[in-house]
Amino acid sequence: MTVTDYIALVPEDRKEGINTLRETILKNLPTGFEECISYGMIGYVVPHSIYPSGYHCDSKLPLPFMAFANQKNFISFYHMGIYAEPSLMNWFTTEFGKRSKAKLDMGKSCIRFKKVEGIPFDLIGELVAKTSVIDWIETYEKNYKR
Repeated sequence: MTVTDYIALVPEDRKEGINTLRETILKNLPTGFEECISYGMIGYVVPHSIYPSGYHCDSKLPLPFMAFANQKNFISFYHMGIYAEPSLMNWFTTEFGKRSKAKLDMGKSCIRFKKVEGIPFDLIGELVAKTSVIDWIETYEKNYKR
């Protein structure tokens, strides 16, 4: 499946939001990350050409960083940097309250948006831009790689 195939399967009432989220990510994505289908979602990874070791859970896979998906009851956005860096988490949760009327619905690295109107695209763009490939590799190796 390609990213285009994935988007074609999104229900019409969410398609504009999914496309806007993707455009926001691509506009702000630091150099080196690649877009692909990852774990059945639209993902952004550090390719093997930059990080040959790949993901510690399965070295055949590139190092994951972000992803988003259309779920049954919401749009999910995953950002591993939020989970790994408390300062980034604190910044994001503080800014979310300032920029969205929606209540923050969040797990460890997953942010759930029940309504497309509740997605603060400007904030997502800033979050995406905050972590370079080198920053993510360093954070990943510090927190996850044994």
